[in-house]
Amino acid sequence: MKKLAALALLLFFTLGTALADTPKEATPQATKAPQTAKRKAAAKLADKSTEIAAQLEELRKALQSQQEQIQQLRNELAKRDQQIGEARDAAAAAGAKATETGSKAAEAANATAQVASVTTSLNSSVSEMKASNDVLKAAVAEDQKAVKAAESPAALHYKGVTLTPGGYLAAETVFRTHALNSDVNTPATTIPYPGNSLAKLSEINFTGRPSRASLLVEGKLEHVKLSGYYEADFLGAGTTSNNRQTNAYVFRQRILFGQAAFDSGWAVSGGQMWSLTTEHKKGIQNRQEALTLQIDPNYIVGFSYARQYGFRVVKSLANDKLALAFAVEAPQTTFGGRGFSTFTPAAGNPSQNFFINAPGASGGAYNAFDSTGYTTNKAPDLIFKAALDPGWGHYELFGIVSTFRNRVYPCAVVSANAAGVVTATNGSTTTYTGAPITCAAAPTASAPTAAGAFNDSRTGGGFGASFNVPLFSKKVDFGMKAVAGDGIGRYGAAQLPDVTARPDGTLVLIRGQQALARIEYHPTPKLDVYLYGGNEYAWRAAYTGYQSVKITTALFSNPNGTPGAPVLTNTTVARSIAGIGGYGSPFANNSGCSAESAPTGTSAPGSGGTCAGDIRNIMQFTLGFWHKFYQGPKGGVRWGIQYSYLTKSGWSGNNNTTTGVSPKAVDNLVWTSFRYYLP
Repeated sequence: MKKLAALALLLFFTLGTALADTPKEATPQATKAPQTAKRKAAAKLADKSTEIAAQLEELRKALQSQQEQIQQLRNELAKRDQQIGEARDAAAAAGAKATETGSKAAEAANATAQVASVTTSLNSSVSEMKASNDVLKAAVAEDQKAVKAAESPAALHYKGVTLTPGGYLAAETVFRTHALNSDVNTPATTIPYPGNSLAKLSEINFTGRPSRASLLVEGKLEHVKLSGYYEADFLGAGTTSNNRQTNAYVFRQRILFGQAAFDSGWAVSGGQMWSLTTEHKKGIQNRQEALTLQIDPNYIVGFSYARQYGFRVVKSLANDKLALAFAVEAPQTTFGGRGFSTFTPAAGNPSQNFFINAPGASGGAYNAFDSTGYTTNKAPDLIFKAALDPGWGHYELFGIVSTFRNRVYPCAVVSANAAGVVTATNGSTTTYTGAPITCAAAPTASAPTAAGAFNDSRTGGGFGASFNVPLFSKKVDFGMKAVAGDGIGRYGAAQLPDVTARPDGTLVLIRGQQALARIEYHPTPKLDVYLYGGNEYAWRAAYTGYQSVKITTALFSNPNGTPGAPVLTNTTVARSIAGIGGYGSPFANNSGCSAESAPTGTSAPGSGGTCAGDIRNIMQFTLGFWHKFYQGPKGGVRWGIQYSYLTKSGWSGNNNTTTGVSPKAVDNLVWTSFRYYLP
């Protein structure tokens, strides 16, 4: 506004100056003074005009400067308008491009969707191809396995069942510091007391008879698995077996059983198998017995086992953490002791007031040459077991019920005549010593009779417990087992007696105990080291009052030197009702346990002097290892060495005095084994 006001003022003064400078007609009446005044006024006006002109010049310059600035602003506005136009054009172009781009993006999205679909399809195809490839690979692998299995099968398939052979071939030796004349297996109760001639000799025996063959048969139904197992070796002896040339020993049965295992956890087994008294590794499963590792096939003192007929029912509970089992097993009786009531005639076989075993009938496929004979059983052994696998270790409890029976003859030892000398008409004499022995069933009998015979039965049994736990990252297995009861001797590896007999012929059970401690160390998968210590103990079952009748006859002719005189007979009937006997009698005579005697033949070394030697305790400690030299698809090769210290102690005897003799036998044994296992 100020600039417009200045411009208007400038125009006004310019116009005024122009009007003032315009000449007017002079009148005659004008005088000279007014002209002077006009000149002065004009001079003042000229000065004023000069000043105004200067101001106007400044205003002009200011206006020019402002016009320049305005022009510059206009130029800038024009430039900005141009830029805005260009921006609008660019925006329009960008919009067009955006539209085009959107269209292209839509096309690209559609293309992407198509690509994604194609990709998905392609991925699916690739997956299918991969799956097909995997299936193809698996099929090829199965074909290769089938070809390999056909070339070298681990098992054979026959009519729906799988046959798996097994076993090993063995070359083994045994060295004993005191000879037993035994193969690699050691009957612990027979190690000789010092009076036996064999105790003066060592022995080393070589054998391949422990070589073993086995066959596992398996078949699967919908809810049950059927299986059978057979195992045998050559440690049986026939009547013609010998070591002189052909070493022809028989193939003997070890294990032979069948089993049905149901998905519900029930399992039923029947046949010849390890007794239920034998420890297991897990649960109560056949072929999972926790056998000791040593070379000796008679195992170790304190190890409870038998291989015999059994019918077994097992139920697995709590996800296989608990198993319960019941078994019916074939019984036999081991008998011990001495001094039993006996009638000994002058000629013929003596008679006794009881029997418990009988010889086997060879026609009935029993061994007629076994001097111990077979027990005439009344009832089977009943065995119960519970096994627990809580996650660390394995624990067992079991019980045994055994029934023993013999037949008793109360009139088998009799002699009714009074003491003194009876002279026959021909001069023969019979001398009776001791009190008459009679029986109620046949009061007048003077010779053994079966009158009044009866069967005597006794029930025994015992309990056992064991545990086996892993230690030190499962490199060490540590376990212990103990069994105690009456009449359980035969379930121990040493085979101590179950029963003995009283003076009247009835049975008495021998209390026994078995214990075993085991340590098995596995430093590497190829090396197993083991240490075992075992003990078996039999208590005394001693009695007095055993009866005996012993008849001796001496023939002589012509006692007076008279030709043709009759042959006379002197007979002595010695009777006693105060004999000592049973098992481990403190009155037994052990005086000759360390006295060697002369042999009775070329194959009959001396058995020593008088020695009852009823076994009180047998202990064994053994240390050994197995090294798996090779284990692979071609089978397995391993070798091992075992050392054992075995000691046998008898009950003290010699009239129950403080100086009684307690015999003792010691043997040191070393085994070696080299085995090839079938793959």
